[in-house]
Amino acid sequence: MKHIVLGIKGFFIGLANIIPGVSGGTLAITLGIYEQLIGCISHIFKNLKENIKFLLPIGIGAVLSIVTLSHAISFSLENYVLPTILFFIGAILGGLPMLINKVSGYKLKISNIIIFLITFSLIILLLFFNGENVVSFENMNIGSYLMLFVVGIVASATMVIPGVSGSAVLMTIGYYKPILDVVKDLTSFSNLTSNLLILIPFGIGVVVGILLIAKLLEFLFKNFEVKTYYGVLGFIFASIIAIIYQNLIINSSFAFSIPSLIIGIVLFVLGFGIAYKLGDK
Repeated sequence: MKHIVLGIKGFFIGLANIIPGVSGGTLAITLGIYEQLIGCISHIFKNLKENIKFLLPIGIGAVLSIVTLSHAISFSLENYVLPTILFFIGAILGGLPMLINKVSGYKLKISNIIIFLITFSLIILLLFFNGENVVSFENMNIGSYLMLFVVGIVASATMVIPGVSGSAVLMTIGYYKPILDVVKDLTSFSNLTSNLLILIPFGIGVVVGILLIAKLLEFLFKNFEVKTYYGVLGFIFASIIAIIYQNLIINSSFAFSIPSLIIGIVLFVLGFGIAYKLGDK
């Protein structure tokens, strides 16, 4: 049962990384597995068997969600933006009680408030750097594949940091839609060779980036736990604003309607309830 729960949590984390503005790291925290996840990645060869038993179901769940739902998420964001986004905002808020409990027993300090405001401001500032150019995977050369590796490192680092959306960063540098299209083509078994040649260097970069950033985050949680959590809370509250801004305010295809709002409220409650319950497991 434990591995099934981990697989479900991984599924949500993978799903979060598809949607611009939604942070997989944030959901990992609200689902109650973030610190253990970072610890296992940082010390993958220490207690290798136990680490794999923890990471494998999460990884399988994440990959399954990305592979199986890339079409559905793309369709939902184009046609049902409000319900889709409200579901994920509900999932993020559903885990906040568990996260707030991490700092509720400590005296509020000015330094913690400053850290909260700094991380909050960083995410808000990222909203002003939306990229307009979209890269092309035609006529690829050695430099293009090396760039994919670097982009994979950048994307994975931002996927792991709470409150920072890896997909939003990919969108900013013009790689989001091309990568998503490659994943969709791959699930349709179209252009297998060329698509794998694109995803393999990107995937290697993702793994390298996660390993590098995990070490830093583990150090912060171990030595500055309360301050780190205040920073995380700043990331999370700002990420909610980022999700609304990127998907509902500047999205030209978004059209408000009462039925979509009603469905969105139902999905918000569902997302809140799922995250709240999973955070206790």
